[in-house]
Amino acid sequence: MFSKIKEKVLTGQRLTKEDALFLFHYDDIHSIGELADYVSRKINSNRVYFIINRHINPTNICVNRCRFCAFSRSKGEEGSYEMSLEEILASLREAWQNIGYLSEVHIVSALHPEWQFEYYLDIIKAIRYKFPNIGIKAFTAVEIDYFSKKSGLDIEDVLIKLKESGLDLMPGGGAEIFASSVRNIICAEKISGERWLEIIKNAHRIGIRTNATMLYGHVESYEDRVDHLLRLRHLQDQTGGFLAFIPLSYQAENTDIKVPYPSGIEDLRTIAVSRLMLDNIPHIKAYWIMLGEKLAQLALLFGADCLEGTVIEEKIAHSAGARSKKGITTKEIIHLIRETGKVPTERDSFYNVLRQYEF
Repeated sequence: MFSKIKEKVLTGQRLTKEDALFLFHYDDIHSIGELADYVSRKINSNRVYFIINRHINPTNICVNRCRFCAFSRSKGEEGSYEMSLEEILASLREAWQNIGYLSEVHIVSALHPEWQFEYYLDIIKAIRYKFPNIGIKAFTAVEIDYFSKKSGLDIEDVLIKLKESGLDLMPGGGAEIFASSVRNIICAEKISGERWLEIIKNAHRIGIRTNATMLYGHVESYEDRVDHLLRLRHLQDQTGGFLAFIPLSYQAENTDIKVPYPSGIEDLRTIAVSRLMLDNIPHIKAYWIMLGEKLAQLALLFGADCLEGTVIEEKIAHSAGARSKKGITTKEIIHLIRETGKVPTERDSFYNVLRQYEF
């Protein structure tokens, strides 16, 4: 069976659901990784991308209580916080001063019960005014749905207002696993998988590029993972709007769903199968925040071609026990990539090459 799958990949044929399920059960992880690396090199040559960016999470006060989430709090609860507009801008100024420049700000927040949609527009406008040359990647489909409910605007109007305010692209969070049987267990209060896909389709239609994610290693099955990948591939066939796919390894600490961390083998297998199945999404990200720096480095030989970026201060995954650093330097990223034999390539938000660090 593997030889037939390999022949398909080498001749440019699309893999099927049955192919993906076989790969998830196949013991020879090295052969899967080698095949995924072949595809990665075919798409992106020998480059591995990274970006100089800053993650900002304006608040952890949230109307939802997803069982897999260790980040959310109620207002007044110990550990809850909310950032003012000046605090958000100050965090960007500090990052800029420490590094010398930023290429992107990445903003994901909780669903604050009191903040109005206008405040989020003000955040985007202020960042665009103060930092006119950085990419603004902000707000998941879950947040867009919430903005629609709070404002009374339909999804398209919400997206248009954000774009007019300076939003460049959207992160891929909130996808989790699309299967309703899984979502009903891990995030019953969150929008459905179908709603997530609908919102992302709207974003693509009006010219907002996005990423996509999959949270794995909790209660889902391999069939659920494959279904998730196929739905993303189908939407990409329609819109071409996805820039990157990010498999997210579940972090169980401080959550209501207590399961072992996914193993390193499971992480590498999921990244490799994702690269082989998502033939129309150009980039697969090894999210070092959840994988850890060393395993993320190894993932670059298993189909991943992007190592995220400097991040500076990640909060969401670390609330759930992520054991990586909260930020990483450019020097460290370049070193991790070079040791794999690949070319460290600094990018902007849209994967335009800014600088290559040759050997």
